[in-house]
Amino acid sequence: MQLNSKHADIPISTIEFSPKNTILWMESESIWLLYTAEKQERRRNLRKSTPPLRTIIAMESERIWLLYTAEKQERRKNLRKSTPPLRRIIVIVFIVILFLVCASLLASVSVHSIPFATVDAEGISGSQPAKVHNLVQGKWTGSSTWNTIVDPLNGEPFIKIAEIDETGTQPFVESLSKCPKHGLHNPFKSPERYLLYGDITAKAARMLSVPKVSDFFTRLIQRVAPKSYQQALGEVQVTQKFLENFSGDQVRFLARSFAVPGNHLGQQSHGFRWPYGPVAIITPFNFPLEIPVLQLMGALYMGNKPILKVDSKVCIVMEQMIRLLHHCGMPLSDVDFINSDGKTMNKLLLEANPQMTLFTGSSKVAEKLAVDLKGQIKLEDAGFDWKILGPDVNEVDYIAWVCDQDAYACSGQKCSAQSILFMHENWSATSLVSKMKDLAERRKLEDLTIGPVLTLTTEAMLDHMNKLLQIPGSRLLFGGKPLENHSIPSIYGALKPTAIYVPLEEILRAKNYELVTREIFGPFQVITEYKKDQLPMVLDALERMHAHLTAAVVSNDVLFLQEVIGKTVNGTTYAGLRARTTGAPQNHWFGPAGDPRGAGIGTPEAIKLVWSCHREVIYDFGPLPKRWEIPPST
Repeated sequence: MQLNSKHADIPISTIEFSPKNTILWMESESIWLLYTAEKQERRRNLRKSTPPLRTIIAMESERIWLLYTAEKQERRKNLRKSTPPLRRIIVIVFIVILFLVCASLLASVSVHSIPFATVDAEGISGSQPAKVHNLVQGKWTGSSTWNTIVDPLNGEPFIKIAEIDETGTQPFVESLSKCPKHGLHNPFKSPERYLLYGDITAKAARMLSVPKVSDFFTRLIQRVAPKSYQQALGEVQVTQKFLENFSGDQVRFLARSFAVPGNHLGQQSHGFRWPYGPVAIITPFNFPLEIPVLQLMGALYMGNKPILKVDSKVCIVMEQMIRLLHHCGMPLSDVDFINSDGKTMNKLLLEANPQMTLFTGSSKVAEKLAVDLKGQIKLEDAGFDWKILGPDVNEVDYIAWVCDQDAYACSGQKCSAQSILFMHENWSATSLVSKMKDLAERRKLEDLTIGPVLTLTTEAMLDHMNKLLQIPGSRLLFGGKPLENHSIPSIYGALKPTAIYVPLEEILRAKNYELVTREIFGPFQVITEYKKDQLPMVLDALERMHAHLTAAVVSNDVLFLQEVIGKTVNGTTYAGLRARTTGAPQNHWFGPAGDPRGAGIGTPEAIKLVWSCHREVIYDFGPLPKRWEIPPST
């Protein structure tokens, strides 16, 4: 028998199922069912006659909301009718504020989208000048003296340099003096730093490969050392490839040692590459990124603590690059960066006495530093670079184009620029010179394929040209006139690509030689001709030159190449039909020869030569021979 819920709490064991009890049970069940049915009927009737309370509340709330909404809409209508100008004013003010905020964001997006950048390359102007700071002992600092750099294209003051004078060099001297002669790392000390710089270099290479970062540096280079976009981009790309080359384990491979067996058991000699410790780097304006980065990283790889001085006209480029290196993990205190004039830097070098100084720039300054620093210097100085066209004439259009690039790209402001061209008489019979003239005349200021000369005025270049034209037999081949319709400031030069012909016999005269072989760091070259039997005269002219940086021997005549290369010196010499003097990439040595002070750049050999010295450690552990006795004195 099933019990309903009414009896659910009565234990089944307590119920006696007698006939009497059964009747009573059934009666009780009937009464309960009747009661329940009546109760449910009353509930149904109540629902029909009276709405539930929550329904009433909901209906009342809806009515109140509708009244409120209607009243609110009425007030809005009245407000519009009574004060229409106020609404419009509010809307206009809001739109103006929004526009100004958006304009500000757009103006700074190029900077803020590059995590390390503190300037907008294309936004630098007189109204928004950039600032360049110094870095010493791990901190970026200003100065009490700010030097102003003018835009080389329009003369507008657009960069402020925190320049250190002679009274402010002490923090830099102290910073260098904290670095011991054995360096920040070497094969026996902190070798993990070789790995650190492998990682830093890999990250920096990846960052420079990002289009917006490479474009940032390309544009920044163009602002301070005007050259075509392709030339500036090429500088960035060479730098990026260099960093790729020395990523990962390549840094420690630079410190590879060697061992030689000794004279007896337990003896071995080991040769190590050893850092100098505190060093200095001074670099010029013409390659604001490539030269300082390649030399700076080489110094760091080998364990040195460098102070870097870049020409103030372009130092903003390297300041931003150092910030990129910090972003990639370079310790803040590993490099000091100073902005100063030459006199102040000279004083700093004499006081700090760095173990080695790398100087890239003019020969005159190089020779002074060599004396002041007692020979503790490596030089990559200026070069009067030559090109010889051999007797075999081929591909005239191509040779003309290469000559144009070598002489006039970057407005001739390359230490490897073609300064003099020796043409075999076979080339004189071709249209080579006229093609060179046509190519030179294509260059224009608008795309910066020709631009301002930053170390010579227009008058100085024209004066040199006029002196050359006084030599018997000389003549103007093309150019020779100032650029037109420009706003280049008068402190800089503005000259059309120029070529002067001077007879070979006149070049060799003692009274003319120094004048003809004077390097003009601008769009200027000398062209001459030699006959079949005059090659010895050409070689004599080359022998008398003082600087021996780059050269080109344009010929596929093997015997001719052997004779010219065998009797010349230049440290970077290109040979063959496609030979050039400029365009050095990151995959070969670039530097002068014939001078024990000569510095190289870009390769493992260059880095080891410039930024380390040889140290020999001879291990001699024994054992001693059996029954060894003290020998007689010798």
